Amino acid sequence: MNEVQLTQRLLALHYVFPVPLNRLAPLFKEDVELVKFEQMSTQKIAQLLNLSYEKATRLRVAYIEAMETPLLQAYEQKLITPIPFFHPLFPKELFELYDPPVCLYVKGKVDLLVNKRKIAIVGSRKATAYTENALQYIMPALVENDYIIISGLAKGADRMAHESAIANGGKTIAILGHGLFHLYPKENKKLAEIISKDHLLMTEYPPYIEPKRWYFPMRNRIISGISKAILVTEAAEKSGTSSTMDHALEHGKEIFIVPGDITSKLSLGPHKLLAEGATPVWNGYQIIEELERYFI
Repeated sequence: MNEVQLTQRLLALHYVFPVPLNRLAPLFKEDVELVKFEQMSTQKIAQLLNLSYEKATRLRVAYIEAMETPLLQAYEQKLITPIPFFHPLFPKELFELYDPPVCLYVKGKVDLLVNKRKIAIVGSRKATAYTENALQYIMPALVENDYIIISGLAKGADRMAHESAIANGGKTIAILGHGLFHLYPKENKKLAEIISKDHLLMTEYPPYIEPKRWYFPMRNRIISGISKAILVTEAAEKSGTSSTMDHALEHGKEIFIVPGDITSKLSLGPHKLLAEGATPVWNGYQIIEELERYFI
C-alpha cells in the first residue's frame, strides 16, 4: 500500500463526502485502497454508499475534481495536519464508536495525541463562577499528573476548562463541531489561536465545513471517545452535556461529578448523574486515584 497515495484519495473522497467511517465501510470492503473508485460505475457507487443514482453521479464527478486538487499541500500551507483512520496517530479508542471518524484534521501539537492520559471536562454554556472556582481545586492535580484536558471550545464550562488547563501549565485539546477554516463561537477566537499554537485543535470535518447545530452532538462522541473519563461541572438536566454522557455511559467511561448548589438549576444535571452512580469529587487527587489503575 502506498500510504501517501491512499491518503490523497481518502482526503479527496472525504472532502466531497464527509461522513463517518461506518458509511464508507462497504466501499472499503470492495476497494480497500480506493484505486477503483474513479472508474467505478455510478450504479455500483450508489449501491455501496446507499445513495440515489443522481447523488452517486454528482459524488463521482466531485471526487474526480477533488483528486486534481493537491489537498495535502493545501492543508500543509494552512498548518493543518490530516490524520486518516489508518494513521499511527489516529486514536485507537475511536474505533470503539459505532461511527468512528474517517479522518481527523488537527492544528497545533500533534504529539499530544500520543498521551493516553486524557480527561474530558464538560458542562453548561451558561456555567457560572462556581465552575471556575471548582476547577481551581481539581485542575492542579490533573496537570501535575500529565493529564490532557479535553473539551469542546464552547462558551461557559468548555472555555473555563481550556483556560484553567493553560493557566495551570497543562495541555488541552479542543474538539470542534466544524472545519478549521471557521470558528464558533467568535468570542473564543483568541483562546482558539493559543490552542492552535501551543496545544491542539481537532475536528472530523474538512476545513471548509461551517458550524451547524447538528454537528455538535456528533462532536461530543469524539470528546468522550478519546477520553479515559469525563468530569461534569454545572449542567442543566437536559443539555448538550447529556449527549456526551450518553456516549460515555455506552462505552463504560468513568464519570466524575462536581456536586453543586441544590438551589441551582445547573446542579440538576450533575446531581441526576450522581443518583445514577457517578462518582462525586471535590479535588483532583480523587480523580487521579481512580484513573491511575488504568496505567499500572
